[in-house]
Amino acid sequence: MAYTAVDDPELYFQALAYTGQGGDNDAYTLSGDSNLQPDWVWIKNRGTTNEHLLIDSVRGALKALNSNDATATDTISNSLKSFDSDGFTLGGNTSCNADGNTYASWSWKAGGSASNNTDGNTTTSVSVNQTAGFSIMKYDGDGNESTIGHGLGAEPEYLIFKEIDGAESWRVWSKYSPDTSTKALALNLTDAMFSQTNWIGAISSSTITIGSDSSINTSGNSYICYAFAPKKGYSAIGKYKGNGDADGPFIYTGFKPAFLLYKNTDTADSFFLHDNKRQGFNDQNELLFADITQAESTVDRIRFTANGFKTLDSDKGVNKSGDNYIYIAIAEAPLVNSEGVPTTAR
Repeated sequence: MAYTAVDDPELYFQALAYTGQGGDNDAYTLSGDSNLQPDWVWIKNRGTTNEHLLIDSVRGALKALNSNDATATDTISNSLKSFDSDGFTLGGNTSCNADGNTYASWSWKAGGSASNNTDGNTTTSVSVNQTAGFSIMKYDGDGNESTIGHGLGAEPEYLIFKEIDGAESWRVWSKYSPDTSTKALALNLTDAMFSQTNWIGAISSSTITIGSDSSINTSGNSYICYAFAPKKGYSAIGKYKGNGDADGPFIYTGFKPAFLLYKNTDTADSFFLHDNKRQGFNDQNELLFADITQAESTVDRIRFTANGFKTLDSDKGVNKSGDNYIYIAIAEAPLVNSEGVPTTAR
């Protein structure tokens, strides 16, 4: 029996809570015992309304996107300056490294330097980690229905798109959304699912079919896509239905979560972010908002367990009766490792 595809999730993902130093070249070491050179780093100032910074190795250091707005890539000279063998180096930008400010960061390992992928009829520049089920794709739009190669060797179930040289809103696709072909979500908007034509078509273990909508495929414009395929014991992508009770539903993932991103697809509200570092114990009442710049909020919404997470609030953002929610979760530790050794609850 295979208990997990990944015994040590910290090789591929780590959250980090840190206090800024304010220098021009401050190195931050990721907190796990396992060294991780990240390819995608997402940072938010916990105490201020500074923007989210999302920087990946395919676009390059200093080139930031903001999950809270639709602006194009901005080169910020004092932001994330390098992806290091065990973390990252920051300049003194207030959004990532002001002296004495507190921050949350989430770091994923893809495959390092990107290479061309020609599985689709549009060539992509891809950094991929098949073991962790994560890839970063950069491609140029052609304005026609096209196929793009993702490199995962398995069907992705969660996709995040952004036009990187224009002001189109982000797009989020989940296999578990109520309508995957004619509706979408936007990472920078609180909107419930909205109508979206010429969007995502067939998805295979090698390619994604994209339509001609300008959010994902305008001729002459460039795009980035973060793609996730679930891996047993390491990542889980799915849905749940709210019951409107403080004793909310339990969602089984097969691991103790380190990261959780979820969204109500039926009622307008934020994409909410939780992790295992900012508080470090249950209940998980530190939450950030992917779509707005608001500082960290404290409310008991989520409890991480050894094998999943449980909702603790009737609020529409997490557990409105009858509403549908999508989520992606990344592991701190598998419920049982490949040697049959179980993890512990928090």
